[in-house]
Amino acid sequence: MIKVGIVGGTGYTGVELLRILATHPDVEVRCITSRSEAGLSVAEMYPNLRGHFDLAFSEPDPEVLAGCDLVFFATPHGVAMRLVPDLIARGTRVVDLSADFRIKDLNVWAKWYGMPHECPEWAARAVYGLPEVAREEIRKAALVANPGCYPTAVQLGFLPLLEAGLVDARRLIADAKSGASGAGRQANVGMLHGEIGESFKAYGASGHRHLPEIRQGLQAAVGSETAGVTFVPHLVPMIRGIEATLYAELKNPSDFDRLQGLYEQRYQDEPFVDVMPFGSHPETRSVRGANMCRMALHRQEDSSMVIVTSVIDNLVKGAAGQAVQNMNIMFGLNETCGLNAPAFLP
Repeated sequence: MIKVGIVGGTGYTGVELLRILATHPDVEVRCITSRSEAGLSVAEMYPNLRGHFDLAFSEPDPEVLAGCDLVFFATPHGVAMRLVPDLIARGTRVVDLSADFRIKDLNVWAKWYGMPHECPEWAARAVYGLPEVAREEIRKAALVANPGCYPTAVQLGFLPLLEAGLVDARRLIADAKSGASGAGRQANVGMLHGEIGESFKAYGASGHRHLPEIRQGLQAAVGSETAGVTFVPHLVPMIRGIEATLYAELKNPSDFDRLQGLYEQRYQDEPFVDVMPFGSHPETRSVRGANMCRMALHRQEDSSMVIVTSVIDNLVKGAAGQAVQNMNIMFGLNETCGLNAPAFLP
């Protein structure tokens, strides 16, 4: 059994990790930490987990965490980078669900997160954990930086076009929407139901923290720094889910006829990417609770513009599910272990 610890277990990603790991056949959750809720039983905070975990939240204890085979960090930015080096030095592997190790340029990281990075050595060595791109690197990694939710939906949607060099990589557009759980579980007037219900708005249109992460991934797919993306996120009045409508211009419009086959071939062996028939409209509810990215291609008349629609559950493939997928790869398990449940409806 893989002995697992979770640092920061009271947020939505923390409880989603527990929900998934509750039925994982090869994992034993040894500890789950929360400074603010230390001593409170997991079942008392999360009644859905009653009968699954006989655990209470505890203060982070370096000795207990170091006794785990792997530790998930589901913490705000700035926390993991202070604790990870000691854990890795003691032989514990880490999957970090925060943004601490996703961006390689630490000057860019400091600009967007408002603090200097305190762990440049591991920022350079961390593997960016998008399995559809870096599976072999993840397998050997001591530290995996779990991708963000928007970056997962956007990168997976654009990747086949960029890897094949079929589109103008300087003019990519990602118009994305997320449910309220993407903002986390903390109290926030702006996220109250009375504030977001019956409403729809863009936010971060002048610049969002996920933009440099998205740009970094797309530039890696192109193999140069020429990739440029305009990314605008939106808040929609639902609890969970992300839909990204992506636009890219073909260099040669005659290539359009080969795109469906290109996408199907690129993702044919990927257990958690579903390329739907051309012209389909993936729905967020079709992936709710599942570690799946569904996507479809569109074209309007004879336009040279490719439209890709990509949907994920922001808490699963966009966070906890992908983290467990990375753990499975790191420990040589079947990649789908614990993640095969279909989405729940309605």
